[in-house]
Amino acid sequence: MILADLTWTDLADPAGRPRTVVVPIGSTEQHGPHLPLGTDTAVASAVGSALHDADPALVLAPALPYGAAGEHEGFPGTVSIGEQALHTVLVEYGRSACRWASRLVLLNGHGGNVAALSSAVGLLREEGRDAGWLSCVADVAGVPLDAHAGRYETSLLTHLHPERVRAERAAAGETRPIREIIDALRSDGIAGLSPNGVLGDPAGASAAEGRALLDAIVAGAGAAIAAWDPSPRTGRLRVPAG
Repeated sequence: MILADLTWTDLADPAGRPRTVVVPIGSTEQHGPHLPLGTDTAVASAVGSALHDADPALVLAPALPYGAAGEHEGFPGTVSIGEQALHTVLVEYGRSACRWASRLVLLNGHGGNVAALSSAVGLLREEGRDAGWLSCVADVAGVPLDAHAGRYETSLLTHLHPERVRAERAAAGETRPIREIIDALRSDGIAGLSPNGVLGDPAGASAAEGRALLDAIVAGAGAAIAAWDPSPRTGRLRVPAG
């Protein structure tokens, strides 16, 4: 059930069976000198594809490759539509898709999208639409969850698209914990803190680590969708413990 490949008659089920639509939400933004601008979209899309493989009844929609990425605009290639525009797009997407789909799941690949997702999905739920969202992240022992274009994302891309990783260009950037730099990040953007655009250190990244990360993300996302326990206020799906 790949939405872009279907016809409307493929979705016109006379039995009225429910349809769950899964939409990867990414971003087009710098990811250091070694990772592609489409990193966040690639990760969210891979999670969506894996969920669809596990449950072909899910309707996998094309990814939305733009988000709220203003903190990255000090670097060429970044295209940010901003929080308010993203909120509007997500609300109108949900209102339209939920005319024929019974449930909407948004898979987020970029941290900067969280505020817009929370406000948009919260509104959709207030309006009576069964929508929820979750972030494509997971904790794996031994893998640092660094902020941006470090080992975590480099491992994921090395597993998913090794041909798109410029490993010879990989270098550490700003490595202080995000809590120590958040104020400067908000005021100066990433370019003011890290000339190469990296928040973390990609050293030690591997395809095997990326595979473990992807498996953990997909397992958590699948469990969250199955449990379907969205926050009443933001629509964020809770991942069941264990």
